[in-house]
Amino acid sequence: MIKFNQVSLRRGTQLLFESANLIVHPGQRVGLTGANGTGKSSLFAMLRQQLHADTGEVSIPDVWTIAHVAQETPAVDTSALDYVLEGDAELTELNQQLAGAEANHDGHLVSVLHDKLAAIDAYTANSRAGKLLHGLGFTAEQESWPVTAFSGGWRMRLNLAQALMCRSDLLLLDEPTNHLDLEAVYWLEEWLRAYPGTLIVISHDRDFLDRVVTHIAHIEQQRVKLYTGSYSDFELARAEHLANQQAAHQKQQREIAHMRSFVTRFKAKATKARQAQSRIKALERMELIAPAHVDSPFHFDFFPPSRLATPLLDLDKASVGYYENKPLISNIKMRLAPGDRIGLLGPNGAGKSTLIKLIAGVLEPLSGKRKEGKEIRIGYFAQHQLEQLRPDDSPLKHIQRLNKLASEQECRNFLGGFGFHGDKALEPVAPFSGGEKARLVLAILVYQKPAVLLLDEPTNHLDLEMRLALTVALQDFEGALVVVSHDRHLLRTVTDDLWLVSNGQATVFDGDLDDYRQWLLNKDKPEKTAESSSAVNNKKQDRQLAAQQRQKLQPLRNTVKKAEQKMEKLNEALSSLEMQLADTALYTDANKDKLKDLLQQQADLKTQLEETEMQWFDASEQLEAAQAAEE
Repeated sequence: MIKFNQVSLRRGTQLLFESANLIVHPGQRVGLTGANGTGKSSLFAMLRQQLHADTGEVSIPDVWTIAHVAQETPAVDTSALDYVLEGDAELTELNQQLAGAEANHDGHLVSVLHDKLAAIDAYTANSRAGKLLHGLGFTAEQESWPVTAFSGGWRMRLNLAQALMCRSDLLLLDEPTNHLDLEAVYWLEEWLRAYPGTLIVISHDRDFLDRVVTHIAHIEQQRVKLYTGSYSDFELARAEHLANQQAAHQKQQREIAHMRSFVTRFKAKATKARQAQSRIKALERMELIAPAHVDSPFHFDFFPPSRLATPLLDLDKASVGYYENKPLISNIKMRLAPGDRIGLLGPNGAGKSTLIKLIAGVLEPLSGKRKEGKEIRIGYFAQHQLEQLRPDDSPLKHIQRLNKLASEQECRNFLGGFGFHGDKALEPVAPFSGGEKARLVLAILVYQKPAVLLLDEPTNHLDLEMRLALTVALQDFEGALVVVSHDRHLLRTVTDDLWLVSNGQATVFDGDLDDYRQWLLNKDKPEKTAESSSAVNNKKQDRQLAAQQRQKLQPLRNTVKKAEQKMEKLNEALSSLEMQLADTALYTDANKDKLKDLLQQQADLKTQLEETEMQWFDASEQLEAAQAAEE
């Protein structure tokens, strides 16, 4: 059990925690949230004993192994696979001892070490490491590449895989989805849900938190409050609390009125397309969570574009790539008009960012045509632009450079909406955090009044409040929007159409994000062979086959139904058990045996639930495939 008891911590002149209390029980998966600068990373540092509380006590079992993601990756020639294997410190140590024993021809020690290796399942380690790498988007060929061959983002994936390889009791993850695409995020969610230890994760991805965590630990006003449930549950609980505060309530109503107005306008224009309906539902949900964000420091709007044209941009049979005669995407037909809102989906490496660069004019088409509307402005946000800020200049100077006629007060008022208040607007950019630089790049983008807005992973480094502010602002953007993002909440709430970039093509995707998840699961499976022409043309035989097919489907339907019923019972039992485990009286010496028994029951239930979920998944997949074949 992790326990913070009356903990106070000061960093420099800033008080982060004052008499803060927190209890995390073994096996809980906790999302750690709070505004930037409230102490999330410092809390992690205390858990790792890199920081010590000024007053109070932080206790964690001495026998626990703690895993975390390294923020720096050494420039080594070690292969990706071996680098990940190093995440298991005990395995690495035993292998080193074994090599020494074999060199010294110490047969007895070799035998002892082999027994120890067998006890930690060492002989499947390579396979487990390979699965981690595959899940995070690495190919089989890349497993043998040296670490130095990978870019910064891919090295962060290696660090994540290394942390997951560790057989830990406590796993600390700080923004683990920042360098992942949607496919890898989906995989990571499932891996973490099956993780047997205690998880504490800092994340600003609400969908990720909803899928993974069982509790939210929220930092505000130098305290840590633990909420039971998902991030959505936390938002609603916090909203209820804030709604009781009159000042907050009044501000909340203005936010809700704005959102409701947009929803109403959107409903009037929406078709029955699944993606449109999905967006409406997401927007309606925003009304419910608005009170949880009434104290957000970020509020801004996009200026009307300086010029609009129809079309704003046209791609006609365009191909794009980095090598002549080797296009990454071919025959692209895309026409952007004011009000278009497109989200780009696709596996890693398929070319989503490359397509964005083509639209932005950063890359010229290898063939075909790219035509811009006359005198339109294109706003392009990408992570590399954070490094293009002038390090010695302040946010104010960056904005003043765009409009020398604007007064200082006008510029400062504008920057305030992005969180640059007071002296912060006058400080040099160089020491700014990644989140602060991302906010400034967005501010510069908004100030230029673009007619076409291109966003490539815009939410990396942004906290939840800034993500919400960006989402609200994008709803009223009058130009055309194209976005690549692993933030599913952003995609659901600001896009009307989804495009799939895959297998050298960019085409409209007929479905929503749930359909895309299913597409990812099925994309690598072999296609079914067509029925023979004789069978197709024989109506009598077709009817017989259809009847047989229905008979075949019934056992699958029964299996799915039974698995669903069993999962429901197991989840109820698990919830009841976790309520018992939440009783602090259990964690005394007198109840030691009872606690041990309950924890064993919890582990058994989780194992049963995982097995049942896999049975349900396999049966559901078979049923869907069979139904598709029948159609």
